Amino acid sequence: MNQPTVVSVSSKPTPGVGKVPRDEILLVAGLGVEGDYHFGATVRHRSRAAKDPAQPNLRQVHLIHQELFTELADEAIPVKAAAMGENITTAGIALLELPVGTRLHLGGEAVVELTGLRNPCNQLDAIDPRLLPAVARRQLDGSIERKGGVMAVVITGGLVRPGDVIRVVHGSGGPLQPV
Repeated sequence: MNQPTVVSVSSKPTPGVGKVPRDEILLVAGLGVEGDYHFGATVRHRSRAAKDPAQPNLRQVHLIHQELFTELADEAIPVKAAAMGENITTAGIALLELPVGTRLHLGGEAVVELTGLRNPCNQLDAIDPRLLPAVARRQLDGSIERKGGVMAVVITGGLVRPGDVIRVVHGSGGPLQPV
C-alpha cells in the first residue's frame, strides 16, 4: 500500500453539504477546523444540537477516503473531494476499518482521534439521488453499511495541507459506530 497522504482539505463557515477546497486548514485542539461551521467544543450538527446543545462535539473533523470516490465512479456516480462535506480527503488508508481511538498524525503537527462513522443523510441527494443509497447500504441482516467517512476530534492542532503524510496509530477501541 502507498504511503497514506492527505489528498484535499476543505472547510465552510455555513451549514449544508459540500465544503470549499482550501490550500490548507488549521486544526485547533478540542474545537476542530478553524472557520468551519462544525468548529466548537459542543455539538454543531443541527439535528443533534436541537436535541442537546451541550453534548460534546465528536464530529469536529470529517474525513473521507479518496478510494470511495473511485468506487462511486465505477457505479457512474461522480463525486469530487469536498462535495460530501468532508474536511480532509485521504488516500492509502482504510478509514472505515480502523477502531475507535485511532489517531491520525497529519503532516508535522496535527493529530486527530477517530470517534466514529459519519451517518450519511438525505442532504447527499442534492449531489446525486443515487449517492445516499450507495454510501448507506442496507445489508441482508437489516443493518446499514455506512461508507460516508469517519468523524474525529482534534487532539493536537496544526496546519494540514494536501500532500501531507499521514501516520496511523491504531486505537484500542471497538469497531467504529455512527456518531
